[in-house]
Amino acid sequence: MIMKTLVLALGGNMLLRKGESGTFEAQLENAKRVAKQIAVLILKGYRVIITHGNGPQVGNILIQQEKGKDDVPAMPLDVCVAESQGEIGYMLQRALSAELMRRRVNRPVATVVTQVLVDERDKAFKRPTKPIGPFYLKEEAERLSKKSDYLFKEDAGRGYRKVVPSPKPKEILEKDAIKKMVNGGVIVIASGGGGIPVVKKNGKFRGVEAVIDKDLAAAVLAEEVGADMLLILTDVKAAYLNYGKPGQTEVRKMKVKYAEKYLKEGHFSPGSMGPKVQAGIEFAKNGGKTIITSPEFLIDAIRGNAGTLIE
Repeated sequence: MIMKTLVLALGGNMLLRKGESGTFEAQLENAKRVAKQIAVLILKGYRVIITHGNGPQVGNILIQQEKGKDDVPAMPLDVCVAESQGEIGYMLQRALSAELMRRRVNRPVATVVTQVLVDERDKAFKRPTKPIGPFYLKEEAERLSKKSDYLFKEDAGRGYRKVVPSPKPKEILEKDAIKKMVNGGVIVIASGGGGIPVVKKNGKFRGVEAVIDKDLAAAVLAEEVGADMLLILTDVKAAYLNYGKPGQTEVRKMKVKYAEKYLKEGHFSPGSMGPKVQAGIEFAKNGGKTIITSPEFLIDAIRGNAGTLIE
């Protein structure tokens, strides 16, 4: 039997849910619940690569940086993304390894600190839009803006936040290592938080102050490792037309041309479902299939009984 390779994209808020304390123990409990679902896929014979968001976690790291800057040097954003990859990777490794041992499955789980190449000429660098880190009062944001090159914008009436570019991912630099590990039977956690954004200049890579969309990076990862399917897990069962409005309709299957049409018509929010559908479009154009669903419907979605399929 030919083993199929799946890239499983988890949202960062699956480990740190709204309203939760954010302690390590609370996040680990959430990781254990996700691990049970992933273990089922592994037992069914799939080779699994896990990627994940990091929004809540890297936000907390940035708050820690801000509060501790008078005592220790603050780290740049690319380093904070790397820190979040290690933090979340450790939780997922620990939870999944324990679940596999409980089921008497002897498979190694490893996290790869992953760099993702972006183009320094990407238009996003001229129009930063991605809010990150702590909230500030208007006066404090203005003061910080004058002291640095940082740009601050008001965010949903809750205060002002730093905004950074969100360039498109071009290449997973560790793709060859990831493929070798997967082919060797390792369950790999990679490209966390969209990956550490780097640009190449004068033959060298360097980190940049940016955040890469994790779903778009997951599509690039899936393509470059030759995955058969991209599974994007979110907090709803499927993608919907007219979501939250009269006439809300669950979409079970979309060809690329219809997905592009619905996206253009504004059915999928730029801040939530939009990037997931766009990632599905990108992967489908390269011959892959994408399923968007929630963790509780993951197995049903694999069987074709739930979720939204983009092909």
